[in-house]
Amino acid sequence: MAELSPLLAARWSPHAFDPSVELTDGEVTSLLEAARWAPSAGNRQPWRFLLGRRADEAYKRIFVHLAAENQRWAGHASALLLGAYLVPAVAHAPGRAGHDPEQAAYDLGQAVAHLTVQAGTLGLHVHQMTGFDRDGIALDLGLSDDVHPHVVVAVGRLGDPLSLPEDLRRRETELRRRRPATDLLLGLGRPTTG
Repeated sequence: MAELSPLLAARWSPHAFDPSVELTDGEVTSLLEAARWAPSAGNRQPWRFLLGRRADEAYKRIFVHLAAENQRWAGHASALLLGAYLVPAVAHAPGRAGHDPEQAAYDLGQAVAHLTVQAGTLGLHVHQMTGFDRDGIALDLGLSDDVHPHVVVAVGRLGDPLSLPEDLRRRETELRRRRPATDLLLGLGRPTTG
């Protein structure tokens, strides 16, 4: 395998979080600072976050909108972070350049990726989820039409995989598998093998 930063090589998305660990204010600030410095088209920085710490109102409101499959494990995370992107309503008008919803979603992904790597430097792990009721959470939180909920990120320290239901425990402890790098290239840019 090619040389890879240990932060990236060790990154994975656990289901088992330690329910006794709380994030410090310094850790939260560090995570959000990493997201703040992510690149974005035209430096628009279209990402917005709602942070919920375990047992606070924001956490509960995010949690109830998670898919049942994610609720099975996410309630042990120290924090749930709703990631949304902004696209002004006028941006949807024909000929309106510079506020592309796909670009805004991509930029949010960059911010979450930066946050994920920073979490690794702090000894934290994240698990990103798109399995949640976007319309329900937008209504519940009273989000304006230009704010589009896109991802929920569970953040915390690793917990005991034996605390998970058997199917999740198996996924938690099995060998991680990734596609070979050659599978990632399309057509003409694909190197020959053999």
